[in-house]
Amino acid sequence: MTGSDAAPTRIDTSRPHPARVYDWWLGGKDNYPVDEELARGILAADGTAVRGARANRRFMHRAVRTAAEAGIRQFLDIGTGIPTEPNLHQVAQGAAPESRVVYADNDPVVLRHAEALLHGSERGRTDYVHADVRDPGTILRLAGESLDLGRPVALSLVALTHYLADDADDVYGLLDRYVSALAPGSLVILSQVTQDISPEGVARAAELFRRGGTPFHPRTHAEFSRFFTGLDLLDPGVVPVLAWRPGPKDAEALAEGAVPVYAGVARKP
Repeated sequence: MTGSDAAPTRIDTSRPHPARVYDWWLGGKDNYPVDEELARGILAADGTAVRGARANRRFMHRAVRTAAEAGIRQFLDIGTGIPTEPNLHQVAQGAAPESRVVYADNDPVVLRHAEALLHGSERGRTDYVHADVRDPGTILRLAGESLDLGRPVALSLVALTHYLADDADDVYGLLDRYVSALAPGSLVILSQVTQDISPEGVARAAELFRRGGTPFHPRTHAEFSRFFTGLDLLDPGVVPVLAWRPGPKDAEALAEGAVPVYAGVARKP
């Protein structure tokens, strides 16, 4: 396992954390009362929250399999979150056992579970970087100890960009720094909450996140599509998450109604 020298180990249970809120929506047990309170409040404000979280996970699975089927054998997952099986490395190494996976997250809860993440296939490799997405220099440097950044990598930031601001975090410039470090042929896998679908519910959920101390920035289709500038989008392009190469469970979920999340995968030319 790799990580920053100053990686914190104390878990702050006085404030909700988005990774733990997400864990509660997915039915996990690695969350605290403050996280459950916010998760329940957001679910009451926006009844799609649980379905959206689960749709995000299924999208990640499909996108990773797509990358593996395209011959990519290296994966960098930023904003990993708390382990929920199957994890990204299990999907990637299930399709291609020799795949190398690096997870990156800044939550001490995720750090505590790093050992669970590190059990990859015998032929592949799985590592963990404790660092913040806003520090691409550290993440890319440490990821480069396990991955060959001179060869294609699938970069995954699933359900992460809505926690980053346009101005304070320079989210577009931040993503460009990651993409610029990738070799041609790499894939970028993204999903993002949008106000285009269920605008009132998303607005209420965003306000609850902010009251809990977590910045939250839903984006329009045009704003989300901007992340893929200069990249070649894979079919079907930027679409609602349930419509990105849907499987049987996605078709069933869509019958319950859309979820306010966009998704897309693009190749670096």
